[in-house]
Amino acid sequence: MAVDFPAELKDLRTTMESVREVTDLESLKKQIADLEEQSAAPDLWDDQEKAQQVTSALSRANAEVDRVESMDSRIDDLEVLVEMATEEHDADTMAEAERELESVKKAVGELEVRTLLNGEWDQREAVVTIRAGAGGVDAADFAEMLMRMYLRWAERHGYSTKVMDTSYAEEAGLKSATFEVNEPYAYGHMAVEAGTHRLVRISPFDNQGRRQTSFAAVEVIPLIEQTDSIEIPENELKIDVFRSSGPGGQSVNTTDSAVRMTHIPTGTVVSMQNEKSQIQNRAAALRVMQSRLLLLKREEEAKQRKELAGDSTASWGDQMRSYVLNPYQMVKDLRTEYETGNPSAVFDGDIDGFMEAGIRWKRTGEKE
Repeated sequence: MAVDFPAELKDLRTTMESVREVTDLESLKKQIADLEEQSAAPDLWDDQEKAQQVTSALSRANAEVDRVESMDSRIDDLEVLVEMATEEHDADTMAEAERELESVKKAVGELEVRTLLNGEWDQREAVVTIRAGAGGVDAADFAEMLMRMYLRWAERHGYSTKVMDTSYAEEAGLKSATFEVNEPYAYGHMAVEAGTHRLVRISPFDNQGRRQTSFAAVEVIPLIEQTDSIEIPENELKIDVFRSSGPGGQSVNTTDSAVRMTHIPTGTVVSMQNEKSQIQNRAAALRVMQSRLLLLKREEEAKQRKELAGDSTASWGDQMRSYVLNPYQMVKDLRTEYETGNPSAVFDGDIDGFMEAGIRWKRTGEKE
């Protein structure tokens, strides 16, 4: 079936109009001019922390403008390519135009989803914790599969990640793991991954070859910044130190450098062992603890508002996605109904479709 290029191009331009309106390029360019003026100040690097904030903000703003304007250029170039193919009746050029159309549609869709990330924390970097649930060794193996899936997703996009803590299970897999995704909007994208994930497969750990169901929980919180106002009194923290360990409990550090931090009033626990020193692990643990408590505070406030409004909508976190490898092959999001029959690609980090569907679904729910 022939592609209706005029209609497709019109849809792309309509979507880009909406993207430009939400992005507000004029305000963004004014912000860039102001940041450039600040970055040119001769005493900028006298305060290194402020200098890094200014340069990072400038880089993000420039990238945002370039992202929108370069997409407009791609649509213009696509239109020229279609005109050339049509005038010259060139099948090869037309096939190239069709491939570029699919690529542009995907990129514009991602850009449109990005405009939906306008929540209070969506622009933040993310801290992700994965914990094995019910299912024994299969659950621990599943937790490790999920961690690899997210790290591969980040790698596909060129996002920096940092593993902060890993607790290995005795036989295989992970009891838990915590890592950062150091990219603006990482939290906005990954927040929809929070919840209970379920795996159904023939267990590689069962000598009778029986099908097993296992679970793993994913927690996603925004990484706090220095400007966030969250202070934790020292008397509310219990700090234990222990020796870092690798798979199977083998020592990888001869000093007690790992840190376990407990917030006594809430029972929140954070462990860090992947930094080289106890001081670094303690600082990393405190930052994640602050992030969790800040988010917990906002969740409590939101819960109180819902109770006052009489909102009885159930949480969407439990068993939000199923990964079925036997008797058929399918990964399905139980909230959005988005699904794919290629679990191998999903476990290799191809999860953008699930994230996009989740973001659209979440924003629609918030509006309602």
